[in-house]
Amino acid sequence: MNRKNSFFSIVYDMRKYLLLWATQAFSSLGSGMTSFAIVIWVYEQSGSALSTAGMMVASYTPYILCSVFAGALSDRWNKKKIMLWCDVLSALTTVITMMLMTSGRLQLWHLYALNAAGGLMNTVQQPASEVATTALLPREHFHRVGGLRYLSGALNGILRPILAMAVLGLWGIRAVFIFDLLTFAAAFVVLLAFIDIPQSPPAQEKKDSLWRSSMEGLAWLRRNPAVLHMMLFLAAINLVASMYEAAFPAMMLSREGGGEEAMGLVNAVIGAATLLGSIIASVAKAPRSRVRVVCNTLLLSMATENIILALGRSVPVWCAGGFLGWIAIPLMNANLDVLMRTNIPVEIQGRVFSARNSLQFFTIPVGYFLGGYLVDRAFEPLMASQGANSLLIRLFGQGGGSGAACFFGFIWLIGLSIPLLFRFDRQIWKMEQEE
Repeated sequence: MNRKNSFFSIVYDMRKYLLLWATQAFSSLGSGMTSFAIVIWVYEQSGSALSTAGMMVASYTPYILCSVFAGALSDRWNKKKIMLWCDVLSALTTVITMMLMTSGRLQLWHLYALNAAGGLMNTVQQPASEVATTALLPREHFHRVGGLRYLSGALNGILRPILAMAVLGLWGIRAVFIFDLLTFAAAFVVLLAFIDIPQSPPAQEKKDSLWRSSMEGLAWLRRNPAVLHMMLFLAAINLVASMYEAAFPAMMLSREGGGEEAMGLVNAVIGAATLLGSIIASVAKAPRSRVRVVCNTLLLSMATENIILALGRSVPVWCAGGFLGWIAIPLMNANLDVLMRTNIPVEIQGRVFSARNSLQFFTIPVGYFLGGYLVDRAFEPLMASQGANSLLIRLFGQGGGSGAACFFGFIWLIGLSIPLLFRFDRQIWKMEQEE
């Protein structure tokens, strides 16, 4: 066997990144369990899709507004210190939430404020983490990053609802918070003591003002329309995906045949689909056209999940929709990651990734707000006003959650059109020429 391509050789080359990836994934599991428990708590308190969506709006708004500046700071500052301090401050928001909830004083505005603080920390940490990944990995292993990230995301997707429900049932929500803090501590110690992140060579841009450095990412994107158009494509996808996320708890928790266990089971199946897709992405050979893979996998996702969730009336059908919607996403992400890392010079990646966050992700808080608002104020009242024999009732059922189901049918039409339209955008196909 060629040692260069052997499993042990690959693991050795990637050892530093794998250690960072594994411990950060463990910490993400704890954070995900906390988020799952809080979503259930908020919906039980309010019964409103807009209330649960508001938490994500609060989290993403500072992320969008401050991302451009965060990239410039990331390129100037020590990446390891940024990640450590952001982890500490994020853990502090978890402690405050636990104290407020266990004392019975937690209110919805507290969660919005704490989510906004956590979103700000993620804004600063994310570009530092992206550059750290590039610094820790040999170039020939860039294509494995997307698969590994979705592998950890898939495992978390499977375990998060199962463990959260088990811990909630056995020991209560305080135990969920404690587990979250323990996973943070493990990741923090490993990053502090065992991960040495190489620093980028000093660059002239560090002498520039923060504003000028921040604008470098946007200026680079204007000079490289292929990457810019890909980001706009993904921004449109993110709009639909965030509307889906806003409506999902409302449908799962209030639909006949739904509930906490149903939502947990569907989430676990989505995690299993992502796990399988991650394995496929990790071992798959490089395709002839990465852009075509991105377009086709997103088309598969948008063409299946939303309509199956809309028309389904039982947990097995909802699980099938979740499986089809997520099985190909890791393959999309793996190829997209290679396209981005090979098209964007490493010395400016922090600023470009931050500009990407503002452009590609600005639709996420918009989508969460629209999803929650439209379900509560438009689609649920629409379905409540329908007669028993109306077409909408026959398609989407009646009672609690039927408005959310109808909304899934609406976003299916939007989501289906986006990959079909962007396939004709000549600019995004130029990314393969640059690669």
